Amino acid sequence: MTLTVYLILFVSFVFFFNHLLKKRRKSSSNLPPGRYGWPLIGETLEFLRLNREGKSEKFVQDRMDKYESEVFKTSIMGAKMVVLCGPAANKFLFGNHNKLVTTWWPTSVKQLLGKSLTNSHGDEAKHLRKMLYYFVSPDAFSKLYIKTMEFTTHHHLKNYWQGKKEVKVFPTVKLHTFDLACRLFMNLEDSNRISKLFNLFNIFLKGVISIALNIPGTKFYYAKRATKTIREELVLIVKERREAVEQKLSDSPPQDLLSHLLLFPDENGKFMSELEVADNILMMIFAGHDTTTVTITLVMKYLAELPHVYENVLQEQKEVALSKGGREYLNWDDIQKMTYTWDVVSEVLRLTSPIIGSWKEVLEDFNYQGYSIPKGWKIYWNVPATHMDPKVFPDAKNFDTSRFEGAGPTPFSYIPFGGGPRMCLGKEFARLEILVFIHNVVKDFRWKLLIPNEKIEYDPMPTPIEGLPILLQPSEDIS
Repeated sequence: MTLTVYLILFVSFVFFFNHLLKKRRKSSSNLPPGRYGWPLIGETLEFLRLNREGKSEKFVQDRMDKYESEVFKTSIMGAKMVVLCGPAANKFLFGNHNKLVTTWWPTSVKQLLGKSLTNSHGDEAKHLRKMLYYFVSPDAFSKLYIKTMEFTTHHHLKNYWQGKKEVKVFPTVKLHTFDLACRLFMNLEDSNRISKLFNLFNIFLKGVISIALNIPGTKFYYAKRATKTIREELVLIVKERREAVEQKLSDSPPQDLLSHLLLFPDENGKFMSELEVADNILMMIFAGHDTTTVTITLVMKYLAELPHVYENVLQEQKEVALSKGGREYLNWDDIQKMTYTWDVVSEVLRLTSPIIGSWKEVLEDFNYQGYSIPKGWKIYWNVPATHMDPKVFPDAKNFDTSRFEGAGPTPFSYIPFGGGPRMCLGKEFARLEILVFIHNVVKDFRWKLLIPNEKIEYDPMPTPIEGLPILLQPSEDIS
């Protein structure tokens, strides 16, 4: 090969390299403003610290102020990240789910839950979502849930509240919601098994949103071990149910999620394996009890701090109880009458949302507010950044149930359950469980906070650090 040929190849390479470099610079110069922080860890430590302190919106607001933009880039949870804020961003993300973006989870979540549970746009995810529709429908609420919810609530209050002078609300309510999830999803009533799973889930939850360091002493290490044991226990429960169904040990299997997952195939006639069923039960218990526990705990905190709100809730629940006549249990129509009580719950969720944000992955390059968002990047959206924005909610720090009267907040400004096509499937299930509990606890008790202004920490959800201890006082009998 002659010198001339080498020269031509060298010039061509330089030209091509410069072209790629210019293209990359042009693309990167159009990225949102921001910085990536430290190598590898980025700004993760500050992100997790502020989350734990209940100041997740500060991480977002400080950067919006610094860069004078509602869109900025950062690096958290091991990934380059774009943060989008406000109702317009919420609408854009919810409306473009599985088009431009899809759900993404940090490494800690993916390793604990597995790929099948953290994939929201595959055929398995679509099949599961379709199967769950009945279990979150008003028909299921009336036929499967309300009686069990109220029976279990009566049993819980009798065993853990009546006759007690002091109660720690958070751990006590958590026992109730976990027990209820086991009964509703698996028809599980074995108290020893429920207790074992309860203790394992508490370890698992501590490591869900953490740095994925699988070394002894870390939250992630213990969470991973707990998750393995949870799966083993759930697989045993699934096998027992399958054997009972196959041997027809009862005239009809329980009408619960476990039987439904076992007995109904997908469109191709394929049934879930025992491990797949166990994984989906794990996800449902994970999603279905902890957020409800947090919400009930915080509602009781605000009712103790705001006596006039408590009195209004009590009056509404008196009217509902009287309208039941001789019926022992609430029905679906009774729940619909609890409008003020749900406004109270909604304002609590606005002020202290159990889920403070989530992540997306970019499926295709797109432009947002003049910035280029590259395929493969991750997106973080934060709930409190919208809920506590005074431009969206005037006097945002004040408790005001009137925000939810009439048409309520403007679209995509109130997002504790997501929004649009990505509205949480379990919203009505959670609403039912919360209102059934509030109806019964307000009907039977008054209470005072033993630690006023108790600190709330996020680990990973908002939790009073002492468990919200209260002084109980029996209420008048209104039933």
